[in-house]
Order: sequence, then structure tokens, then C-alpha cells
Amino acid sequence: MPKMTPSEAMTEVLVQEGVNHVSGILGSAFMDMLDLFPAAGIDFVSVRHEQTAGHMEDAYSRLTGRAGVVIGQNGPGITNYVTAVATANMAHSPMVVISPSAGSISVGWDGFQECDTWNLFKPITKASLRVPHPKRAADILRTAFRIAYAERGPVLVDIPRDYFYGELDEDILHPSQYRVAPGGIGNPEHFAAAVEVLKNAKNPVIISGRGVVDSGCMETLKAMAEYLGAPVATTYLHNDAFPCDHPLWTGPIGYMGSKAAMRILQKADVILAVGTRLSYFGTLPQYDINYFPKTAKIVQIDINPRHIAKTHPVAVGLCADAKDASEELFARLREAVPAKKDLTPVHNLVKDELENWYKEIALIADEPVEAGRMHPRKALEVVGKFITDHDAIATTDIGNTSSTANSYLRFKKTKRHVATLTFGNTGFAYQAALGAQLACPEDLTVAIVGDGAWGMSLFEVPTACQYNLPVIATVYNNGAWCAEKKNQVDFYNNRFVGADIWSKSYAKIGEAMGADGYTVNTQKDLAEALDTARKNRRPAVIEIMTDGTRLAPPFRRDALALPTRFLPKYEHLDKAHFNK
Repeated sequence: MPKMTPSEAMTEVLVQEGVNHVSGILGSAFMDMLDLFPAAGIDFVSVRHEQTAGHMEDAYSRLTGRAGVVIGQNGPGITNYVTAVATANMAHSPMVVISPSAGSISVGWDGFQECDTWNLFKPITKASLRVPHPKRAADILRTAFRIAYAERGPVLVDIPRDYFYGELDEDILHPSQYRVAPGGIGNPEHFAAAVEVLKNAKNPVIISGRGVVDSGCMETLKAMAEYLGAPVATTYLHNDAFPCDHPLWTGPIGYMGSKAAMRILQKADVILAVGTRLSYFGTLPQYDINYFPKTAKIVQIDINPRHIAKTHPVAVGLCADAKDASEELFARLREAVPAKKDLTPVHNLVKDELENWYKEIALIADEPVEAGRMHPRKALEVVGKFITDHDAIATTDIGNTSSTANSYLRFKKTKRHVATLTFGNTGFAYQAALGAQLACPEDLTVAIVGDGAWGMSLFEVPTACQYNLPVIATVYNNGAWCAEKKNQVDFYNNRFVGADIWSKSYAKIGEAMGADGYTVNTQKDLAEALDTARKNRRPAVIEIMTDGTRLAPPFRRDALALPTRFLPKYEHLDKAHFNK
């Protein structure tokens, strides 16, 4: 075994894992390891806030399939990763967090930048590991990669800052020697039961999720949909999980999704859910449509046994890789079930439902707006078309306008949509877009960001300029936290506490930071700004002046209630009393 230091051993694990960059902010705790990166061929991507590094590597992982790696200073550097790691955990994104901690001899003395990050990250990672001795540094890091890939999520490696130093004898192992690629079809006997359910379906519908994207089984899924004559809906914020130009595509379900998909799904007697956990929030009633049928028989394919039947009872659960299971299921279907010969009726059904849905959202977009402002849906019409036409990667935030984009984002290829998903944290889209651009440097990347989320992201414009990441940020300036403002309209009698946001000019701030800035308030100017930014291939901030009174429905109307006040000093705030 060759002799090396723990820093060298851990760096060699990164090299063997094919890691070509690590993101974070410079810190003394890991400087011994950092000093090795250039010679190892590993770039260090320096951001302005560690949360950004986490969101970047989340997006990088989703688009490349490779685990993103982040690092930071012990204590506050690592605690800044909490939100990003929690997001990646709920998004099933493999990630490794190298987390220096206080020196081993000083633990428990409340020393400078001491924090028990090992325990802090336990609930939001697949595993929180600790290096118990310098000689175990490489072994623990290998274990982190093994778990991150096997369980699809982030893993933290806590290492006392003095454990980077010393010496050990260590074999340099190839990943194939300590981990295997996940896959397989699970229990073969379950496929016969799944075929029986699908064979008797009169109105089958397929729900396509993230697993379809990650496993690369789109062609099999398309062939199976055509064979069964099954319309296909995509899961919440995985709009790239089925091509929008396919005649069986119905659009996404979930908040601000496609009514066409929901109306068709509502009538299904059998649902084939492929590569999805059928998340609770992503299948809640929307637009007052309780669209997820309680009587439908569900065949669910998911690689994680914890997700099978977690939210909806299933007729058959296939705990398996989406690609392997889809290929096996389709082969058995071809043997047992005759192909649906005439797809004209189902094609016409999908076409009619989509046309009705398009007309409905077009009418909403024609509502009157304040002078000098655009309806946010008019802006999303332009941005959505631009993304589809140019096969761009889109990253989306949470919030009123960003969430409404779920009605407008349509993709012809997979690995085009990177969303904050069900963790729902603000400030995700632009930071993730930088990671998406790192992953796919030749592609066009567009971030859809409300002005609230932009306030949590704009400090990374210099990062985009420093690393020449030509992300186009479309910033919807409506002057408020509009998702919460809608709750104050519906439940608090238009009393807007903390809802307003002010900025003189986000475009000019972007220019001052080195990006190209544009301010627009018409569809024509927006289309021209997008095209100019596309041609220039530079970081760009397109500030879109939108009307903050055009509000989408609440995320969870059932989660709020009209207030009742008891103390006399607050009685006048009671909406019922106020309206008497």
C-alpha cells in the first residue's frame, strides 16, 4: 500500500469517482486538501454563499447523474448548506458534503466555529458519517459515495479539521471495488400481477416521474404508452418526463399544472406510475378538481421500497429501477396483451382536453393589468415558448409566478427541467441554473425567478460572470411576495403585512455586477431581450415588470382558515366582524 496523508487519500477518492470540480467557499479547515486540487485535476468553484454551492451541485447531479460534491469551513460554512442539502434530499439527488469540524482535541469546549453538524444533518441526509480516525478518511468518503448513489441523496462526511493531516497506508480503489450501480427488476413474480391489472384496463393512464428521466427509459415508456393507448401525465415539476410533442402527452399534474392531465387522470381505471413516489403534495386536489381517482388500480414502479404505496394504496408495487422494470413489463405486455390498434379516439381526447386548457389559460392572461406592467402569464407565454423552441434547460423557483410556470413549461427532451420540488425553498432557481450550466456548458439555461427569490440570489451574478456561465435570469418584478400576498387577500381582508418588496432596478444591479441587464414590460420587448441574450452568450438579467395583483390560487387553501379574534384589541381584525 502506498503511504499518503488523509488529504491525499480523500483527494484520490474524488479522482477515482470522476469528480472534476468541488463547490464551496474557501476555508482554513480544509486548506490542506484544497491545496491538492489543481494537481489532481479538480477545479474549485468558489461561490458567494454556501447555499448556492449546494443548489448548484443538486442541479449538476440531476443533469449528469454524478454526485455533486461541496465543502465548507467548519461551523457556519457548513450550516449554510442546510437548506440546499434538505432540498437535494427531497429531490433524491446524490451529493457528498465534506464537512470539516472543530479539531478533535477541542470538541465540547465551544471553541471558535464549533458546531455539531454531524447531528444537525442527520434528518436531511441519507447518512451522516463521521471520520473516527485519520486512517479511516478515505474509507468513510468511499462509504459516502456508496450510500449517495445507492439511496439517491446527500451524505455528510464529518471530519475533524486536524484529521486532514498525518499519514496512512491506503489502497487507491476504483468505485467498482466498493459500490455497484443500482438496477434490476425486483421480484419477477410481481410482473405477472401487473400485466393482469393492465390487461383489464379500459382507461389506462401513465404517470411519468423523475425515475424515467434518471434511468433513461423514455423510449420504452413511449412505446408502452402507444401499445396500451394510454395518455401520459408527468409528475409535479418534472415536466421533462415525457415529450410535449407526443400525441399522448397531457402535461403535468400538481399545483398550477395541466387541467387536461387532471381531467383525463380523473377518469382512469388503471394508473401505471413509473419512477415516481406519487408525492402527497404533488397529487393533492387542484383547481377544485379532486383528480386523483380513489378507485383506480395503481401499478407503481419505484426504486426505493419506502416509496411504494407511501401515499396511495397500490394494486401492484414493483420495487425496481424504472428502466429495467419498464423493459421487463413491456416485454410481458406484448406477450399477454394485444396492442391497441386504433389510437385515434385517445389522441382526439388528449387533443380536445389540451385545447380547452390552452383556451382557459389564454383567457386568464387577457385580464386587464396596471399600465406599464405585463400580466405574469403573458410573460410566461413568451418565456415558455422560448425554452421549448430552443430546447433550453429551465430552472424554477417557488412562488406565485415561478409556480404558475408549471402551466407553460413544455419540453421535448429529458433533463431539461430543474425545480425546487417539494422542499419549496425560495432562492433555488438561479443558483441551480449555475450548476445546470456547469453540467451542460453548451446548452441554453433559463432561470425563472420571482423578485423575492431574486433577492436571495442576485449576489451570485458575479459568480456567473467570473466563471463565464451565460445563464439567462428572467426576474418577474411584481413588487411583492405574491404567493403569501394571495393568502392575505383571501384570509386577512387585504391586510398586507411584510408582503411588499422594493428595488430601484434589478437589471441595473445586474449590470453593476457585470451581467447584461434588460428591463421589459411587453411581450415583444421580452422576446427580443431573450433572443439578444441567447446570441450574446453572457450572464443576463431580464427584469420583467409584471402586475402584482394578478395572483395565482393559494398553494394550500385547506391549510389556512378565516381568523377568529378574541381579545378586544384585535377584534376589529376578524374578517367576519370587519365585513359586517
